[in-house]
Amino acid sequence: MLNAKIGKVGKVLVCGMKNVGKTALIEQLVYGNVNTETELHPTIEDIYVASVDTGRGGARETLRIYDTAGLQGEQAAQLPRHYLQFPDAFVLVYDPTDPRSLDMLADIKSDIDKHKEKKEVPVIVLANVRARSKKDTPPATPIPVESIMDRANNWCQRERIKHYTVNVMERPSLYEPFTMLCARLHPPQTKSTFPQLRQVMQNRQKSEV
Repeated sequence: MLNAKIGKVGKVLVCGMKNVGKTALIEQLVYGNVNTETELHPTIEDIYVASVDTGRGGARETLRIYDTAGLQGEQAAQLPRHYLQFPDAFVLVYDPTDPRSLDMLADIKSDIDKHKEKKEVPVIVLANVRARSKKDTPPATPIPVESIMDRANNWCQRERIKHYTVNVMERPSLYEPFTMLCARLHPPQTKSTFPQLRQVMQNRQKSEV
C-alpha cells in the first residue's frame, strides 16, 4: 500500500563476556534452531532482524539485533566506542555459573552511561542458565549459582535495570525480555493534541471578538 508507514527499527546491541551464549541466544530467538548438537563459531560481528511482539494486541515491531564478539580478560572496559553510540537499547548477557561474566557487565554498563549523551537508553540483563559446553573453561573457584544470581539481582536493582533468567535451550524463556524491550522502544502512539489546540485557538478568537 502506498500510504503504509514504515515504523522505526529499533537497534539492539547484545554484549557480554566470551562464551556466555550470546550468539546461541539470538539464533534461538530469531530462528528457533538451537539444540544441544548445534555448533556455533565465535562471533566477530553479525546482524539479525526480528519481528517481535510488543504485547499490545498482537502488534509487532522490528528489531535489528547486533551480535558482538565476546569480551575477555582486560577487555572489560574496551567495548568499541561505536558500539556505545548507535544502539537504541542494550542486552547484557552473563553466565550465572561464572562470576567473571557478571563483573564484566558492570564495566560495560559504566561505559554505556558515559556515552549515552543524556538520552534514555533501555538496558536489560539476561542470566543465561544454559549448560556450559565441555570445551568452555570453567571458573577457577566455582561459586554457587544462587550467590551469583543474588549479587546480580542486587546490582540490577541499584542500577534500576531489569534482570531476567533465560535458558537458551528453551525458546519461550526469551520472549518476555525481548517483548518488553520492543514495547519500550516502540511505545504506543498517543492521540494528537492538535484538536485541543484548535479548540483553544477558537476560544481565544471568540474572546477577542
